[in-house]
Amino acid sequence: MIAPKQNLILMAEDDADDRLLVQDALAECKLDGTIRFVDDGEELLDYLLRRGKYLTPESAPRPTFILLDLNMPKKDGREALREIRAHPDLRRLPVVVFTTSKAEADVEKVYDLGANSFVIKPVAFDALVKIVGQLAQYWFGIVKQPSPRHQFG
Repeated sequence: MIAPKQNLILMAEDDADDRLLVQDALAECKLDGTIRFVDDGEELLDYLLRRGKYLTPESAPRPTFILLDLNMPKKDGREALREIRAHPDLRRLPVVVFTTSKAEADVEKVYDLGANSFVIKPVAFDALVKIVGQLAQYWFGIVKQPSPRHQFG
Protein backbone atom coordinates (compact mmCIF):
# COMPACT_ATOMS: atom_id res chain seq x y z
CA MET A 1 0.00 0.00 0.00
CA ILE A 2 1.33 3.43 -0.92
CA ALA A 3 1.36 5.94 1.91
CA PRO A 4 -0.47 9.21 1.26
CA LYS A 5 1.70 12.11 0.20
CA GLN A 6 2.95 14.09 3.16
CA ASN A 7 3.36 17.84 2.74
CA LEU A 8 6.78 18.39 4.22
CA ILE A 9 9.19 21.31 4.17
CA LEU A 10 12.80 20.45 4.92
CA MET A 11 14.63 23.57 6.10
CA ALA A 12 18.42 23.79 6.21
CA GLU A 13 19.07 26.60 8.67
CA ASP A 14 21.69 26.98 11.39
CA ASP A 15 19.98 29.82 13.27
CA ALA A 16 17.60 28.49 15.96
CA ASP A 17 15.62 31.75 16.07
CA ASP A 18 15.01 31.65 12.30
CA ARG A 19 13.89 28.01 12.55
CA LEU A 20 11.42 28.85 15.29
CA LEU A 21 10.05 31.85 13.39
CA VAL A 22 9.47 29.79 10.22
CA GLN A 23 7.85 27.01 12.26
CA ASP A 24 5.53 29.55 13.91
CA ALA A 25 4.77 31.15 10.54
CA LEU A 26 3.80 27.79 9.03
CA ALA A 27 1.55 27.06 12.02
CA GLU A 28 -0.06 30.48 11.61
CA CYS A 29 -0.92 29.63 8.00
CA LYS A 30 -2.98 26.62 9.11
CA LEU A 31 -1.93 24.62 6.07
CA ASP A 32 -1.74 20.84 6.02
CA GLY A 33 2.00 20.51 6.26
CA THR A 34 4.92 19.94 8.56
CA ILE A 35 8.45 21.17 8.73
CA ARG A 36 11.69 19.43 9.66
CA PHE A 37 15.05 21.07 10.24
CA VAL A 38 18.68 20.31 9.61
CA ASP A 39 21.52 22.51 10.84
CA ASP A 40 23.78 22.71 7.80
CA GLY A 41 24.48 21.46 4.30
CA GLU A 42 26.19 18.30 5.51
CA GLU A 43 23.18 17.27 7.58
CA LEU A 44 20.90 18.17 4.66
CA LEU A 45 22.75 15.73 2.40
CA ASP A 46 22.74 13.08 5.14
CA TYR A 47 18.95 13.47 5.40
CA LEU A 48 18.38 13.36 1.65
CA LEU A 49 20.74 10.43 1.08
CA ARG A 50 19.63 8.60 4.25
CA ARG A 51 22.98 8.50 5.96
CA GLY A 52 23.91 8.54 9.65
CA LYS A 53 20.88 9.15 11.87
CA TYR A 54 18.59 9.35 8.80
CA LEU A 55 18.80 5.72 7.64
CA THR A 56 15.08 4.94 7.63
CA PRO A 57 12.20 6.42 5.62
CA GLU A 58 10.54 7.35 8.93
CA SER A 59 13.53 9.41 10.02
CA ALA A 60 13.87 11.09 6.62
CA PRO A 61 10.61 11.26 4.65
CA ARG A 62 10.85 12.86 1.23
CA PRO A 63 10.34 16.62 1.46
CA THR A 64 7.89 18.40 -0.82
CA PHE A 65 10.45 21.19 -1.06
CA ILE A 66 13.61 22.42 0.62
CA LEU A 67 14.14 25.84 2.19
CA LEU A 68 17.88 26.41 1.97
CA ASP A 69 19.87 29.05 3.81
CA LEU A 70 23.06 30.09 2.04
CA ASN A 71 25.38 30.84 4.93
CA MET A 72 25.75 27.80 7.18
CA PRO A 73 28.70 26.06 8.83
CA LYS A 74 30.35 22.87 7.56
CA LYS A 75 28.77 22.98 4.09
CA ASP A 76 27.05 26.14 2.93
CA GLY A 77 23.88 26.34 0.87
CA ARG A 78 25.70 26.80 -2.42
CA GLU A 79 27.74 23.63 -1.92
CA ALA A 80 24.67 21.68 -0.81
CA LEU A 81 22.67 22.89 -3.82
CA ARG A 82 25.49 21.91 -6.17
CA GLU A 83 25.51 18.38 -4.73
CA ILE A 84 21.71 18.06 -4.81
CA ARG A 85 21.59 19.03 -8.47
CA ALA A 86 24.45 16.65 -9.32
CA HIS A 87 22.74 13.62 -7.73
CA PRO A 88 20.34 11.72 -10.04
CA ASP A 89 17.91 10.82 -7.23
CA LEU A 90 17.79 14.35 -5.82
CA ARG A 91 18.10 16.75 -8.73
CA ARG A 92 14.33 17.11 -9.19
CA LEU A 93 13.66 18.15 -5.60
CA PRO A 94 12.47 21.76 -5.47
CA VAL A 95 14.96 23.98 -3.67
CA VAL A 96 13.98 27.46 -2.52
CA VAL A 97 16.94 29.51 -1.34
CA PHE A 98 15.74 31.42 1.73
CA THR A 99 18.35 33.90 2.86
CA THR A 100 19.05 37.37 4.19
CA SER A 101 21.41 38.02 1.27
CA LYS A 102 20.33 40.62 -1.25
CA ALA A 103 23.53 40.34 -3.27
CA GLU A 104 22.98 40.05 -7.01
CA ALA A 105 25.99 37.71 -7.20
CA ASP A 106 24.21 35.29 -4.84
CA VAL A 107 21.00 35.45 -6.87
CA GLU A 108 22.86 34.71 -10.09
CA LYS A 109 24.98 31.96 -8.53
CA VAL A 110 22.11 29.98 -7.00
CA TYR A 111 20.04 30.13 -10.17
CA ASP A 112 23.10 28.96 -12.12
CA LEU A 113 23.34 26.07 -9.65
CA GLY A 114 19.70 25.13 -10.26
CA ALA A 115 17.67 26.74 -7.48
CA ASN A 116 13.94 26.91 -8.15
CA SER A 117 13.54 30.23 -6.33
CA PHE A 118 15.47 32.87 -4.41
CA VAL A 119 13.53 34.43 -1.53
CA ILE A 120 14.89 37.11 0.81
CA LYS A 121 13.91 36.45 4.43
CA PRO A 122 11.62 39.22 5.60
CA VAL A 123 12.25 41.03 8.88
CA ALA A 124 8.62 41.39 9.98
CA PHE A 125 6.78 38.30 11.22
CA ASP A 126 3.56 39.07 9.30
CA ALA A 127 5.58 39.23 6.08
CA LEU A 128 7.21 35.92 6.97
CA VAL A 129 3.79 34.33 7.54
CA LYS A 130 2.66 35.57 4.14
CA ILE A 131 5.76 34.28 2.32
CA VAL A 132 5.82 30.89 4.06
CA GLY A 133 2.10 30.50 3.38
CA GLN A 134 2.50 31.34 -0.30
CA LEU A 135 5.46 28.98 -0.70
CA ALA A 136 3.64 26.15 1.05
CA GLN A 137 0.45 26.71 -0.95
CA TYR A 138 2.39 26.73 -4.20
CA TRP A 139 4.55 23.64 -3.54
CA PHE A 140 1.90 21.68 -1.61
CA GLY A 141 -1.03 22.22 -3.92
CA ILE A 142 -0.53 24.19 -7.10
CA VAL A 143 2.42 22.55 -8.84
CA LYS A 144 2.58 19.00 -10.13
CA GLN A 145 5.90 17.39 -9.31
CA PRO A 146 7.37 14.33 -10.99
CA SER A 147 7.20 11.01 -9.16
CA PRO A 148 10.12 10.38 -6.84
CA ARG A 149 13.01 8.32 -8.11
CA HIS A 150 14.53 5.31 -6.38
CA GLN A 151 15.40 5.99 -2.78
CA PHE A 152 12.49 8.22 -1.86
CA GLY A 153 9.85 6.02 -3.51
